[in-house]
Amino acid sequence: MSWSKEFVELDKGIHDRASFDCGETELNLFIQTQAAKHMQAGISRTMILPASNPLPNQKIPICAFYSIAPSSICRDTLPKALAKKLPRYPIPVFLIAQLAVHREFHGEGLGKICLINALKYLWEINSHMRAYAIIVDCLTDAAEKFYAKYGFEVLCEHNGRVRMFLPMKTVAQLFGS
Repeated sequence: MSWSKEFVELDKGIHDRASFDCGETELNLFIQTQAAKHMQAGISRTMILPASNPLPNQKIPICAFYSIAPSSICRDTLPKALAKKLPRYPIPVFLIAQLAVHREFHGEGLGKICLINALKYLWEINSHMRAYAIIVDCLTDAAEKFYAKYGFEVLCEHNGRVRMFLPMKTVAQLFGS
């Protein structure tokens, strides 16, 4: 199986969610049972990187995906140097809610490709609807190391997970003009 060149929005009618396996039950269940429902409810948007070729049943396998949503954080969770410059009400952010790569592609750089695509997509949204940062809630220690490698910093613990953030000013350095 090889991946196509473009991310597309999840379409449960044509994408084979059932065969997706990244090795993490929670992420597998999300793409298989919740992602389409969340999109329909207007909670989040899931973008997938489809395989180049369909299965015999004509469904297209998912090589990787990410899910994004608007969110907010309390300024008190930010480092003091950043927090003092912000208002006391909830700070708007974008959340990369899930990001996963099919087991078949582990170690091939597809996680980095997903992350860059998500950051670029959120940067484009930021030109219409401002957010202070992009946050992620790390499911595992490996996820925390992955995001740290790309500049995310630990923000706090949230629901038993390490929450990390990347300021939009940093994203602007990557994609801004």
